[in-house]
Amino acid sequence: MEFQGFQASKTYKQINNAPPEVVFPLLCPVREKDWLDGWDYKMIFSKSGLIENGCVFSTPHHGIEETIWYVSEYDKLNFKIEFVRFTPKEEVVKINIFLVDNGNSTTSVNITYQYTALSSIKNDWIKHKLDDEFEENMQWWEKAINYYIENGKKLMK
Repeated sequence: MEFQGFQASKTYKQINNAPPEVVFPLLCPVREKDWLDGWDYKMIFSKSGLIENGCVFSTPHHGIEETIWYVSEYDKLNFKIEFVRFTPKEEVVKINIFLVDNGNSTTSVNITYQYTALSSIKNDWIKHKLDDEFEENMQWWEKAINYYIENGKKLMK
């Protein structure tokens, strides 16, 4: 029998305590190192050295292979980013982020992840563990970025 990957989407809405002009530049592999404890990356391709359309970078992963990220959309005028993240033998994940100015010096950050499993182990993870881990990760991200915005330093886990 041929392998059939399972696919699932998860969404989350964060409230960040600054306008989009402040929040959006922080959604960059380089800048995330300033505010997200445990974040690490290697820049593979970027003309500017920061996030942009066509930017490619990698992150360490708990498995043998690194995760490769491709920025398929970077629209700083409309505050939209789309990443495609690939971890060999595990998953492909499309991540859409869209910021909305709430008009009160806060930003709604609308985040959608679409996971596609590349193994039966990842199929099982998506079916049984994704919900809890996704929620936990999104809450940590929201707490960490807000702490950085308010204090100018990284919140440690």
